[in-house]
Amino acid sequence: MATDVDVLVVGGGISGLAAAFGLEQAGHQVELLEAEARVGGVIGSRRRDGVLYELGPNSTLDTTPLVNELLDAAGLRGERLDANAEAAIRYVVRGGKPVALPTSPAAFLTTPAFTIGAKLRLVGELFVAPTPPGVEESIAAFVRRRLGNEFLDYAIDPFVSGIYAGDPERISVPAAFPRLLALEQKYGGLIKGQVRGARERKKSKEVAKNTAKSFSFREGMQTLTDGIGRRLRAVRCDARVRRIARDAAGVFHVEGEADGTPFARSSRAVVLATPAYAAAGLVAGIAPDAARALAAIDYAPIAVVAAAFRRADVAHSCAGFGFLVPKKEQRKVLGSLFSTSMFANRGPEGTVLLTTFAGGRRDPGVAAMSDEAVVRLVLSELAALVGATGTPLFTEVVRWPQAIPQYDLGHLGRIASLEQAENDLPGLLFCANYRGGVSVSDCIKNGHGIAERLAGRLGAPAASARAGA
Repeated sequence: MATDVDVLVVGGGISGLAAAFGLEQAGHQVELLEAEARVGGVIGSRRRDGVLYELGPNSTLDTTPLVNELLDAAGLRGERLDANAEAAIRYVVRGGKPVALPTSPAAFLTTPAFTIGAKLRLVGELFVAPTPPGVEESIAAFVRRRLGNEFLDYAIDPFVSGIYAGDPERISVPAAFPRLLALEQKYGGLIKGQVRGARERKKSKEVAKNTAKSFSFREGMQTLTDGIGRRLRAVRCDARVRRIARDAAGVFHVEGEADGTPFARSSRAVVLATPAYAAAGLVAGIAPDAARALAAIDYAPIAVVAAAFRRADVAHSCAGFGFLVPKKEQRKVLGSLFSTSMFANRGPEGTVLLTTFAGGRRDPGVAAMSDEAVVRLVLSELAALVGATGTPLFTEVVRWPQAIPQYDLGHLGRIASLEQAENDLPGLLFCANYRGGVSVSDCIKNGHGIAERLAGRLGAPAASARAGA
């Protein structure tokens, strides 16, 4: 069966790039189709007045050896930039002020981030029974049951907002935090699991997200996606896919437009690496149940404000990663990153860059406000929370109306519909951050897994593909 290429990857974000790169490393002919003018998706880096700021993710976590394996294979390891040591300090707003979270058991005993009652309640976690098998809880219900309301309000709620910009009352534990559930189910509780499961985690070479190192690149996160994109043999940008079909012989036919000109490509397999709402329309004709499941995945809107200040105009030391804001504090932002403290080379001496996030499910209307209104809101909150006064050197607003997929209750059922479509239509695979985790490192891991899975199905590549034809 003659095809144009072995695999067509639709979508050039980090998930699609990682999958395409892995398949090419295995010797297969791959073509990546990206609707925008460049690859990278939400990842983007810009400089203004010597200050480097990010449009999307500001860093990622070194949670799996696969991350550095990819950097080595793509020739990017030398560009990697680990976070400064002080970035280990993270703050949560309590009583209107950023309070440093404890970084050790000893610090936990004395931290003002939690009351004595909450600390004593933690001991009770040892005696809480596990969730019955098959029961799906929200992360709020899970934490409330095991750790109490205060940990939900001042640890988990801001944490969930920081990752998903979501609502802990709606986010599913087995879908979004499967390791927490696994600890409870295997060891009977979280504390027991942390202690008794340490040896297994060490053997797996995987690192928990709460202890993994944060890193970026000397010229920002876009270095990653640009670098992978340059290594791929066939990347077509400004190519908007309109339709995917599969014939009786199992060949996939992809149709679309590039610069106003129709195109058609055929392949043995298709990896759909677009957001869920885009993927839904593309598979409606061949996998209607999967299309409905994809369309049901909600996305939280985010407004990002990069604001550069003179060091003298910010009262807080900004020594740390940044701060998160619990819903209980009733503020207008989700949190802010101390970007110039996290990484070297982010701005001139004497400059502080604060990258602030607003909106999410907590206040979705913020992302639709004018730039001026968003800036006013953010500057007001920064003045109150970190003493950022005076006129900023500059501000930049970036909006993501559909920023982060929500792993809501029932999410695993939606993913099961995608798995069924993959079984019914061999060669069709779904690979995006609505599946397997939303972080950049999650996407790299998932893209690698998709590449391995598909390479195994396709078998040994043709000699022409191995030769790079």
